[in-house]
This record gives sequence, structure tokens and C-alpha cells, in this order.
Amino acid sequence: MTLEQLKVFVAVARALHMTRAAEGLHMTQSAVSASVAALEASCGVALFHRVGRRIELTEAGHAFVPEAEAVLARAAAAETVLADLSGLRRGRLALEASQTIANYWLGPVLNRFHTLYPDIALSVVIGNTTQVTAAVREGNADLGFVEGEVEEPLLARTAVPGDRLVLVAAAGSPFADRRAIAPPDLFEMPFVLREPGSGTRQVFEDALKASGLDPAGLRVVLELPSNEAVVSAVAAGAGATVISDLVAAAGLATGTLRQLPLTFPARRFYVLRHADRYHSRAAQALMALIREPAEGATIPATGAAAAPVSRPRSRARR
Repeated sequence: MTLEQLKVFVAVARALHMTRAAEGLHMTQSAVSASVAALEASCGVALFHRVGRRIELTEAGHAFVPEAEAVLARAAAAETVLADLSGLRRGRLALEASQTIANYWLGPVLNRFHTLYPDIALSVVIGNTTQVTAAVREGNADLGFVEGEVEEPLLARTAVPGDRLVLVAAAGSPFADRRAIAPPDLFEMPFVLREPGSGTRQVFEDALKASGLDPAGLRVVLELPSNEAVVSAVAAGAGATVISDLVAAAGLATGTLRQLPLTFPARRFYVLRHADRYHSRAAQALMALIREPAEGATIPATGAAAAPVSRPRSRARR
């Protein structure tokens, strides 16, 4: 049994598809199949059912997945310790971030980090808040970046300056010219929102609850899995949305979106790390960089002040 065989097995177990696993591993399908067959032969146990063109985990395969993941996590931790012995001249940092952060906030931070530490390899996976939390908890990511509140006892959270949610609609929307909007008025509008599990949606719904309003009463006409899809649908007139000012900035600048007069508190982002796992020097260096004041780290909300959805909380110190 080799680490390479375990890596291949875990990839196939997650994808349940030889070709997709091979693509993710940058291997040929035949090499992946041979690796799985060799592992099964070495332990004398079938790990997958071959059902036509599909594959499924056997009972033994299901039991073996967490063990294989644990071995790979320990091997990665050992590699990280060795990399730390050489300072920040080598190593890798696995990150997972929610869409808003990955697409609109994290890029400049990682560019600064790469300039300072060019020999540290960076990998970024994008998911929603729920997925990012799971990745850090299970050891698949060294650090996670989310917008939503996370209650996970195994994870340590660090708050950093984030963004602000804004209420927007298409420029031609019947709501676009309103001079005042109160929180109860939101229940008159059709809404386009991110999927459940999204940090942006969670913060919006939490703000409604803080005002004594039930998010279940919103008229949600579309649920879409990306910020870009939400903005596109809103610009086409599908309804209003509440989204990060970082995401809405381009549409507001071109005039395809109109910001409606309802303000939200400033939102903090959170960096997640596992409380019990080794915290590499590369991860520590990235955290130190994030804590430094950075010009242009946030885009201030635009538009006139109006009735807040909830009481503003004090901004996190920079």
C-alpha cells in the first residue's frame, strides 16, 4: 500500500467516476484503474462495485475512506513540518473560500503573499460557507475564508474587515425609483437569491430575523448557485437581490443595477483554521498579511443612507 494508491482511492471515492478522478489527478484513466486494482489486490478486499459503467463504494470501501483520508492528512502535515524547517522557502498552502471572497477579495491578498513568498505554492478551492467549513474541519484546507457565522467547536475563527451587503434591482425595476424602503417592503418584491448554505444569504436572513421578520415570507423566484448568475438575472429584471457591494460594484458603475435605499451593517469576513491541527509558518504568514491594513481592502457602500435592516455593529478594527 502506497500513499499514491491512497490518494487515487480517495479521489475515486469522492468522484465515484474513474474519468473525473483521473482528470482531477492529472493521470490517465487506465493508470487510475490500475492503481485501484493494485490496492484491492494488496488488501484482498473489493473497495468498489462495478455496476455497468457506474462504480459504487462497497461496505469495505465506505469504512476505508476516512482511514485513507486520515493517513493522507498526516502525510501532508509531516510534509508541512519539513517545509517549515526550511523557513518560507518552500511548501504549499491549501485554501478554500466562499465565492464572494474568492472572486472579489482574496485575489489581491494572494498576489501580495506571492510577491513576498514566491516559493510557497498556493491552491484555492471555491465553495459556499458550509463546504468551506467542512474542508477545514476535515483537514482538506489549511485555512478557510467565509462570510457567514460559523458555529463549529473544532475550528478557530479570526474576523477581518469585509464588505457590506446592498439591496439592488435592475435600473428599470418598478422599485428602482423609490426614495425610501423599509424592511417590511422587502416582502412585496420578487427576490433572486443564492442557494441555502451561502454566507451572503445567511447574513441577509439573519438581518431580517434581527428586525423581527421571517425570511420564509420572502417571495424567492430564483435560487442560483453563483454571484454572477444572481447579478445577471437581477439585471435582466427577474427581481431584487441582497448581495455584496464588491459583487454589485460593476453593475452599479455601468448603470445596469440600481442600489435601493436600504442599508445593512458592515460585514466581517472570517478566516477559519482547525484548532487542533498544526498551523504552518506559511499559514501564519498569510494571516499576518491579512491583518495588515491594506488600502482598498473594502469598497464602501454607495447611495443615500436609509432605514437599516438591523442595528449596525461596530466595525472590526484594522
